[in-house]
Amino acid sequence: MASASAERAGAGPRADTGGRPVRRRGVPGPLWAVPPVAALGLVFLYPLALVVKQSFSPDAGGHSTRPWSQVFQEQSFRTALWNTVWIAAGSTAGCLVLGFVLALVIAFVPFPGGKLLSRFIDVFLAFPSFLITLALLFVYGTVGMANGLWTDATGASSGPVDFLHTPWGVLLAEVTYFTPFVMRPLLAAFSQVDTAQLEAAASLGARAPRIVRQVILPEALPSLAAGGGLVLVLCLNEFGIVLFTGAKNTTTLPTLVYSKAILDGDYPGACVVAVVSVALSVSLYGLYRALVARTTGGARRAGA
Repeated sequence: MASASAERAGAGPRADTGGRPVRRRGVPGPLWAVPPVAALGLVFLYPLALVVKQSFSPDAGGHSTRPWSQVFQEQSFRTALWNTVWIAAGSTAGCLVLGFVLALVIAFVPFPGGKLLSRFIDVFLAFPSFLITLALLFVYGTVGMANGLWTDATGASSGPVDFLHTPWGVLLAEVTYFTPFVMRPLLAAFSQVDTAQLEAAASLGARAPRIVRQVILPEALPSLAAGGGLVLVLCLNEFGIVLFTGAKNTTTLPTLVYSKAILDGDYPGACVVAVVSVALSVSLYGLYRALVARTTGGARRAGA
């Protein structure tokens, strides 16, 4: 009776009529990787391969590297590459600093509406980027509220605020929109911080800056790295904010792809810029993760 119940519970191998054990056949481990790899290849790798192939297919026919040489010789490409890198790096740095400070205040400084503001961060993540850009235009645009107050007060025909059409306007819009992407993982990390450590540090005479630097920051570094990496990739490939700010002289790689493909009809050139944009995103993200991994590893060893 006990052996029968054990077999029904799966405690031992089943036996055939001859008394020999029968092994259960399962799906081999490598076969489980086939469906996700096939889906990844169909959805991402195959279209990317077509883009790479088109970048080596000039309009005259055949296959050559002429589209690449033509794009690399253009001043517009070099300018777009530089704008993409420095705006993405500046926006990521601004989001990290501003997001850390705001998350620190929401998590550790009690004030009315703190929990409601934390919930609003989750809702803010669902907003489209062009909506935030339009809101900034209403405030800082040429005919926005800031210039309207200035003209009403001074009687001037125009206001002094006119920076949203410049790279600095794009930088402000990206920092405004992407900062919650840093705050959300930070708030989750701060909720796990043991308040007893903070109270013990304060009782030993440590001031707030030292507590933040030696207690809170080491716990927040992994979340800060995750949020910063996400923001960096998103800023490198942002298109809507640059388009809606109307910064005509601020060309980035995504807007250059649009210009070449839609306005100029240069599809091989657009594919070249797209491939460079993908390679740049992957390279900078890999570099960022390597630097952050070294930094967070050192912080963990120091705090161990």
